[in-house]
Amino acid sequence: QVYLVESGGGSVQAGGSLRLSCEATGDVYSGYCMNWFRQAPGQAREGVAAIDSDGTITYADSVKGRFTISKDNAKNTLYLQMNDLQPEDTAMYFCRTEWQCMEITPLGTWGQGTQVTVSS
Repeated sequence: QVYLVESGGGSVQAGGSLRLSCEATGDVYSGYCMNWFRQAPGQAREGVAAIDSDGTITYADSVKGRFTISKDNAKNTLYLQMNDLQPEDTAMYFCRTEWQCMEITPLGTWGQGTQVTVSS
């Protein structure tokens, strides 16, 4: 069993930046795809960014050019640098391990989430 703990959320004004972290402990497997998802109130969870075990990176169109995903394998930690934040980025952000990037399958694991709030 892998355990994921996110941190780094907060409240910022539009144009601001935040850096999210996700520390993985337990049965961490290097073959996972590591993902960031988000869920705004009343909306479904959506994939934001993912980094596969071979280093391939995928971004949702809505965050391309503003968000950067990275990971430190030695620390088992996933990051999401978020720049030029906009009110529409307001959501709970979740870290997820998966076998398929930007997908939600029964085999994945969620973290507890960290709230990001962007005011205009």
